Formats: sequence, C-alpha cells, structure tokens
Amino acid sequence: MVLRIFVTGPAGVGKTTLVERVAKEADRWSYIVGGMITQEVRRGGRRVGFRITSLDTGEEGTLASIRGTSHLPGVPFGKYVVHVDEIERVAVPAIRRALIEADLIVIDEIGPMEYKSDEFARAVGEVLKSEKPLLAVVHRKFADRFRPLGELHALSFENRNAEFGIILDRIMKELKGVRD
Repeated sequence: MVLRIFVTGPAGVGKTTLVERVAKEADRWSYIVGGMITQEVRRGGRRVGFRITSLDTGEEGTLASIRGTSHLPGVPFGKYVVHVDEIERVAVPAIRRALIEADLIVIDEIGPMEYKSDEFARAVGEVLKSEKPLLAVVHRKFADRFRPLGELHALSFENRNAEFGIILDRIMKELKGVRD
C-alpha cells in the first residue's frame, strides 16, 4: 500500500513548517517534491490572508484574503474571501504536475477554503487514487475523513519535533523503497 501521511493540529502548531522541512530534506536527497504549500500573509502582526505557493515552480497566488483587502473576486468564507480562481491557477496545476513528475506529493492544506474549488477536490481525489507517496496537511474538521486513507498524525507543541522525525523517517524509507 502506498504511503499517505496526513498531518493535522491546531492553528500555529507548525504543520506547514513540518511539511516544508520534510520537503526540503527529500529534495536534499535528490527526490522530486511537487504540490503546494499554503502560508499565512501577515501585515502589522495581523493575519490578513493566505498565500499558495507551487513547490516546483515557486508560482504564488492568493488563497484567501480578509474581505475588502483584495481586488480579486472570491467566495465569502467567514471573515475571508476565498479566491477559487487562484486555487485553480496555482494549486491545482501544481498538484497535477506532481502526479506526473514528483516522487513525493505535498498538499498543504486540504481544508474548507481549498474545497471551495471543485477542481481542487478533483485533484486531491486523483492523488488519492494514485500510487505516489503523499504528505498532506488536513484541517481539523477533515481529519476523520482522511484517517481511513493513511496515517493521521496530530501535531501539538509538545510532540511536533518528535513527529517530524517519525514522518521524515517514514517518507524517506518509502522513497528509498524500504518498507517496514
């Protein structure tokens, strides 16, 4: 069975940082890592949105912004506007390229904002049907949906460093073709 690791936990616990560290380590060993990362956008110490970055090209887009701070059209979501067109311009092609080109697919994050895009949901479905190893961050609300599909790792401030080691070890063994 192909390795699928899902990381979840509260906001600010280090989920994206963990995924980025694992991706950098796999890249350091010359494995091709593809997919996308989502990061907070802050101004004056305040979170004002989220940015999507493609891991293979570095292309960026706006996932979400506080209502009234963006010129981009979007779908209302709490205090944010989700930019479905940007998800489909940056995240979806990055995921689909990873299906073809990457040794490891990274999706950060699978959550309610990203699922405003039907194309994003389809791309995630394609990844889940593939034989490629996956490292994905899943929103807490989605954790139970993904638990049966792979390993679910719940991060906390106390365990995040240990979890990094466990996850990195599992992924490197998979990429090297070593199975437990």
